Amino acid sequence: MLESAFSQIALILLVAAVVGFLANLLRQPLIVAYIFVGILLGPAFLGLVSAGEEIELLAKFGIAILLFLVGLKLDISLIRSTGLVALTTGVAQVFITMGIGFLIVVAWGFEWIPALYVALALAFSSTIIIIKVLSDKRELDQLHGQIAVGVLIVQDILVIVAMVVIASLGSADGALEPTSLLVTLVGSVVFLGVVALLARYAIPRLLSVLVRSQELTLLFGVGWAMSLAGASQILGLSMEIGAFVAGVALASTPYRESLSARMVSLRDIMILFFFIELGTSLSFEDAGSQILFALILSVFVLVLKPLIVMVIMGALGYRSQVSFKAGFALAQISEFSLILIALGYSLGQVDSEILSLVTLVAIITITISTYFILYSDRLYAVAAPILRRFDRVDSHDEDREGSQAHPFDAIVIGVGRLGSSVVRGMQEKGGRLLVVDQDPRALQAVRGEGVETLFGDISDPDFAASLPLNEADAVICTAHDRSTNLVLLETLNRFKFDGRICLTAMDEPTAKMLAENKNVTVIKPLKMAANRIVDALPEMRER
Repeated sequence: MLESAFSQIALILLVAAVVGFLANLLRQPLIVAYIFVGILLGPAFLGLVSAGEEIELLAKFGIAILLFLVGLKLDISLIRSTGLVALTTGVAQVFITMGIGFLIVVAWGFEWIPALYVALALAFSSTIIIIKVLSDKRELDQLHGQIAVGVLIVQDILVIVAMVVIASLGSADGALEPTSLLVTLVGSVVFLGVVALLARYAIPRLLSVLVRSQELTLLFGVGWAMSLAGASQILGLSMEIGAFVAGVALASTPYRESLSARMVSLRDIMILFFFIELGTSLSFEDAGSQILFALILSVFVLVLKPLIVMVIMGALGYRSQVSFKAGFALAQISEFSLILIALGYSLGQVDSEILSLVTLVAIITITISTYFILYSDRLYAVAAPILRRFDRVDSHDEDREGSQAHPFDAIVIGVGRLGSSVVRGMQEKGGRLLVVDQDPRALQAVRGEGVETLFGDISDPDFAASLPLNEADAVICTAHDRSTNLVLLETLNRFKFDGRICLTAMDEPTAKMLAENKNVTVIKPLKMAANRIVDALPEMRER
C-alpha cells in the first residue's frame, strides 16, 4: 500500500482517467468506472489505496457539491409543466417499489432496519445518469424525458426527507429519542428560517456584485455550500441536508445556471472520491456471498420497477411508448441510494454486508440501464405489439413525442450594440427569444415581452452545453470574441444542433474558419459597417 496520501490520490486520478476512458468507449457512465477503480486499487485486489481520512474528507466534499447542485437545479415549475403525472408517478413509484422491495429483503432473511435501507435504495433513480444520457440523445425536451426529470425532482425531495429522518434517528437500533428529535426539529426550523431570509434579501444583492468576477462567483458558491453543510452538521442534521438547502436557496436567482455550469466540473472530480471510497470499502467476501441476491434485486429494479412506472402512467392515460421510455429511463438505483447506505453505515444501522449488496446492485443496474436508455427505441419496437394492446382509447395524445414545437425562434448570445439591435429587430417581428449574457444590467435592458433572459458566460463549455438547444430554431452569437464563437460552435456540433447558426467574426481568418462549417452564417460587423459607408458615399457627394 502507498503510504503517502498524496501518492494515493495521484494514483487514483491517473487510474480513474484510464478506466474512465475505457468506460466512455463502452458508453458507460463514469460512476461505474469510479467504483471499479476503488475495488481494483482497494484491499480487495491490489491493496494500493485505503479509505483514509484524506479520501474520506474529499468524498464528503464531493457529496456536498453534488447535493448543492441538485438543490440549485430544483425547478418546481418543471413538475407543474409535466402536470399530475410527475408528482403522482414519482410518489407512487417510490412507495410501491419500497413496499415490494422491503417484503423481498425481509423474506430473504434480513432484519427490518437493514431491509428498510435496501428498500429505500431500490426506490430511487440516478439523476446524474438519466439527465446525462437523455441529454446526449437530445431527448430531455421530449415528453418522456420531461416526465422522467419531473419524477427525479420528486425523488430528490423524498430522498432529502429520508436523510432528515435517518439523521434524526441516529442510533444503531433505530430507537426514536423524542427530546433529541424535538431539538433537531426546532434547530432545523430556525436554520431554514435564517437561510430563507438571507436568500430573500441578502444573497441576490451580493451575487449581483460577485458575478462580475468568475473566480469570486465560484468561490462564493463553494463557500456557501460548505458553510451551510457545516452548520447543518452542528445542528445535528447531516451535512448533506445543509448542502441541499444551500442549493435551493440560490435556485430562484437568475445566476443559478452560470453558477451550476462553473461547479459541475468540480463536482465530477470530487464525487469521484466518494465512489472510490465506496469501492475500497467493498469486501470481496461480502460481495461474493451476496451476488445471487444482488442479481435478484437487480432484476427487480431493471424489470419490475419500470413496469410499476408504466402501470401508473397507463392509469393516468399515457400511451405505452411514453410510459415505456420513461419507465426504463428510471431502471437503475441512484447515487443517492449509495449515499443513504453510506450514511446508515456511518451511523451503525447497517453493516458492510448491506453496503456491498447495494453497491453490487448499483453496478449491475447502472451498467445495464444505460443501454436501456440508449436503445429505448429498438426495445420499444420489439415490445410494441404487446404493449399497445393495453393503451386506453382515451389516452393523452403523446404522439407529439419527438415533434414538439420549439418555444424559441432564436437564442441570442450577447446583447452589446450588435446584439441589442438583433433583439429589437426580432422583437418587432414578434420573435420569441432567449437572450444570454454575463452582464445582468444588459439583460435587464432587453427583458420584456417575448424575451426570456439567462445569465451566463457562453465561453464556458459547461454553460454552453446547458443551453436549451433542443428548444430553439436558431442560435445567434453577436459576441466579438473569437474563442467564444469557437466554443459555441464546438458545443453546437457536439450536440448535433440542426437549426440555423449565426456566428460573429471580426477578421477574415476567423470568418474563413467559421465558414468551413456549411451550417454557419458568418456575421461580419466591420465589413457590414464599411459597406454601409461605401453605399452612403454617393449621397454624401450629392450633398
